[in-house]
Parts: sequence; structure tokens; C-alpha cells
Amino acid sequence: MKLPDLPNGARAVVEGIASSNPLIDATALRRLGELGFLQGEPLTVLRRGPGGMEPIAVQIGDTQFALRMLEAQCIEVRLA
Repeated sequence: MKLPDLPNGARAVVEGIASSNPLIDATALRRLGELGFLQGEPLTVLRRGPGGMEPIAVQIGDTQFALRMLEAQCIEVRLA
């Protein structure tokens, strides 16, 4: 399942990252990995922007990130 499929408050584990859009290149995927979106890392979906869309606020460890929908769609997760 993809990160945007999770509801607010959901806890999940990163399964991997892969581009789902030609606008996301290898550099963007590497950046997500550098931010901590690595296989096995637990995360929590905190909230979404106006209208329930983007940005999607996510917490990994003690760090919070706001992701655009294009970025969030690259993150494969499973419920924790």
C-alpha cells in the first residue's frame, strides 16, 4: 500500500521507495532515503493539509516531514 492510502493517525512500516511518476527521479528517491524513509523504519501519519490532501505530515523517529503527494506516492508501507 502507498503512504497516501493511510488515514491520519495510522502507524506503518516503510517497505520501500519507488518512483510512481516521471516527475520523481533517482535524486528525489535518494533524498527520501536520506530523510529516513528506509525499509523497516516505523512511521506515523500525523495529518493532511487543507481538504485532506497535501502536504501529508509524517513522523519518523523524532522528526516530522511534510511531503507532497508526488513524494508520498513513492513510499510503500505496511500497517504496523
